Amino acid sequence: MTNAEIKKLVLEAKVENLVAVNEFVNEILQPLNCSMKIQMQLELAVEEIFVNIANYAYGESTGKAFITGRVLENPLRLELVFMDEGTPYNPLARKDPDLEQKMEDRAIGGLGIYLVKKNVEEIAYSYQEGKNVLTLCKHIQ
Repeated sequence: MTNAEIKKLVLEAKVENLVAVNEFVNEILQPLNCSMKIQMQLELAVEEIFVNIANYAYGESTGKAFITGRVLENPLRLELVFMDEGTPYNPLARKDPDLEQKMEDRAIGGLGIYLVKKNVEEIAYSYQEGKNVLTLCKHIQ
């Protein structure tokens, strides 16, 4: 895959479609021979983002998730863009959890996006043309 090649996936934002999302990402990663550690970090980030879209973006109804992926160079990295037409929500606006605090004293939520931020080099959110747009970049080497 070259820099110009953008792969696209559109599917219903349902948790059971996570397998298809992981297959999509793995297909992009396959020719890059990245380490198991990087694959696992990406899998964690992808699962967290997609499951949150599936569970929260559309409330009680179901909508679509739009995912694009491409390989960028210098440095070699994978860019994944997750989009949905659900309720506007910026997960990056949430304060990171206090990991020094006892589990039972912590507020619910926020740990997942914190883990995503710790496992990718770049993450950005925007709201464009009626869509939540979350972009992740993970260095491959």
